[in-house]
Amino acid sequence: MGFKETKTIDQVLNEVIRYIRHVPRVVEVPISEALGKYLAEDVVARFDVPGFNRSAVDGYAVRSIDTFGASSTNPITLRVIGFLAVGDDPNKYVLNPGEAVEISTGAPLPVNADAVVMYEDTRRSGDFVEVLRPVPPMGNVSRKGEDVKANEVMFRRGMKLLPWDLGVLASMGVQRVRVFLPKIALISTGNELVEVNDVPSSGPPPGKVINSSRFVIEGLVRSLGCELDYLGIVGDDEDKIANIIGNAIRNYDAVITTGGVSVGKVDYTVRAVMKLNPEYLSHGLSIRPGRPNSIAVVNGKPVFMLSGFPVAAATGFDVLVRPILLHMMGGDDDPKPIIKGILTRRVSTPVNTRSFVRVRVYLGKDGRVYVEPLALTGSGILSTLVRGNGILIVPENREGFDEGDEVEVVLIRPLFREEGS
Repeated sequence: MGFKETKTIDQVLNEVIRYIRHVPRVVEVPISEALGKYLAEDVVARFDVPGFNRSAVDGYAVRSIDTFGASSTNPITLRVIGFLAVGDDPNKYVLNPGEAVEISTGAPLPVNADAVVMYEDTRRSGDFVEVLRPVPPMGNVSRKGEDVKANEVMFRRGMKLLPWDLGVLASMGVQRVRVFLPKIALISTGNELVEVNDVPSSGPPPGKVINSSRFVIEGLVRSLGCELDYLGIVGDDEDKIANIIGNAIRNYDAVITTGGVSVGKVDYTVRAVMKLNPEYLSHGLSIRPGRPNSIAVVNGKPVFMLSGFPVAAATGFDVLVRPILLHMMGGDDDPKPIIKGILTRRVSTPVNTRSFVRVRVYLGKDGRVYVEPLALTGSGILSTLVRGNGILIVPENREGFDEGDEVEVVLIRPLFREEGS
């Protein structure tokens, strides 16, 4: 028996966010541990960066007025009174008319200097330097506050911290930041499952399946900067499943389950969640693969019920779990690399269903990009995500694409090259 009716992804997302009241855990961490985390508050600069005017080039700090009229045929001679390096005190020298200070890139300007002449525009002779080209006020100078201004909101709540963000935070004197660190519980369900550590070298016993979906979901959760506790495998028992989910929802920011979401005698997880009196429950999505993926809200927290098949579970995570966890943290999803290519054979998909087709994208011998479908069905064939390198998304209003069509593909690995190309 199949699903009588399913909702689109957009319908479910628009509905469910109205019921999610819970704000995930916030912790303060040193910036060295903040990479990939989402900020839980704005970060305001306490001081200017840089905190002083500094040279943007190697050359000579000068009073710009002293260089006006300089040329290669009519150089202006200035007396060099010293040298300033990065880290030197700018009060070390005070420029008077007709004087210059040799200076390194990044060094502070001496008192009264308002410009820097590059070495290339000078000619040195002993304690004197000839200026061969005029420099305007603040020429070749990195101004105070040019990078970051005091009291500027440099980082907004919900921003994902990238490597260069950590460098900017350090330049601002920020040592620790408050970030969201949602704690997620993962529960696997199904009598057929065994853990990989319990499988002999000859393979799992007949009828048993290694719990590979666990590792797919664990990786996806951690890629969002969240913590995850794996609570193990629970057999196909409604009461046991309801009990472990009920306990988890009290102690975690969100719960993810895999398995037990198909329609009929084996939808133990959905029936177990119904015993918890959810404020919201949606069973099934208009997607392929991953039609059984479902969601509920219990006590203001999301319970994601994903398919037990790994590809379908991964699809459910991307379209359902990821956007909702990001919504809870006030964050936006990372941009996805898109490439266009020529479809090598027809792709037929059900109407009114958003389909995610695993494909192999490669550069042909003719220099063109081609898209080869790998699997239209088989939500448990995880290897297609290894043999392939892209996902072709067919929207709900199409029944597929024809051979030779130019299509857009989301790359999940680098472009392959056809042998000989």
